[in-house]
Amino acid sequence: MSSEGRQRTLFFLLSGEHPTLPHAELRAILEAEGFSYKLLEELCQLSRLKCDPACAPRVAARAAMTRACCLELFSCQAEREEILRHARDAPFWELLRPGQSFRVRVKRVRAYSRDINTVKLEGELGAVAYGAVEGLKVDLRHPQVEFLGVLTEGRFFFGLKLSEVDKHGFVERRPSKKPFFHPTGMMPKLARCMVNLARARPGELVLDPFCGTGSILVEAALIGCRVMGADISARMAFGCLLNMRFLGLEPEGILVADAFRPPARQADRIVTDPPYGRSASTAGLDVKQVFERFLALLPELLPKGHVACVSGPSRLSLSEMGAKAGLEPVEAHFFFVHGDLTRELAVLKVP
Repeated sequence: MSSEGRQRTLFFLLSGEHPTLPHAELRAILEAEGFSYKLLEELCQLSRLKCDPACAPRVAARAAMTRACCLELFSCQAEREEILRHARDAPFWELLRPGQSFRVRVKRVRAYSRDINTVKLEGELGAVAYGAVEGLKVDLRHPQVEFLGVLTEGRFFFGLKLSEVDKHGFVERRPSKKPFFHPTGMMPKLARCMVNLARARPGELVLDPFCGTGSILVEAALIGCRVMGADISARMAFGCLLNMRFLGLEPEGILVADAFRPPARQADRIVTDPPYGRSASTAGLDVKQVFERFLALLPELLPKGHVACVSGPSRLSLSEMGAKAGLEPVEAHFFFVHGDLTRELAVLKVP
């Protein structure tokens, strides 16, 4: 059966830390992993699409800004009676076997549908499922099967949870928990998101010519990519290697090198965060010059059709700068960092 033939309606509960990045990261992961999909709708912290359910474990293994993937049983307006009416028609008997344990959880996104008591609704939905299949057991701690309901934008989505993202690893890989720390170190969730936006695939070579403490390379290696990095500072290059080996990761190479003379003639993906902050070194160059010179190199470093994900201050307009360098802007995302810095994540393709 083709991938299209196996498609079912899925919904993904997303994190709320940014309005567009979680949606974009999810789409990028599906593309990188070779899953065809049809986007149905994007709501606040929820993306709904048709796709092969086999994508669920791959998304869970890669995503930084997705919380859970569910096989949709029904969706409706966020009204209690309407929800229970749809639940009574849901095919629980196809998903549960006598003797299995289960639980129901309902998640309210932000302040939507405040009139609905989520704890009470969990109990009512659980009672419907319990009555649909004989011999079920309710287990609120370690169930064999879990159902998830999501309230967002006046709608309710209910489904069988297929996978859940483990957030613990991202916490444990924060810059302050690694042996080599520098204040410019990127948070692991953002680094992973950038790798995913570049559509990096396991086995491909990911190059970071401004590797710093290695946050991006760590996240690329953890999803199965080969990685190579360079930094003009010997101290930073050594620290990057130290951090990677601390996590049991071995790069193809970490070199002390000028980013404008990169250590690899070609890479499959480039993911990087060039220096532009007050405490980061630009080796005497103006910040704009750093980005202009670097972006001009990308058509030589990447195969046609491949993309790079580059972070920089929004005032530089990286997408426009990339277009002037002969690259095709794919998407751009902006987020506030602090008082005088808004960051742009630009995804740029070699045409």
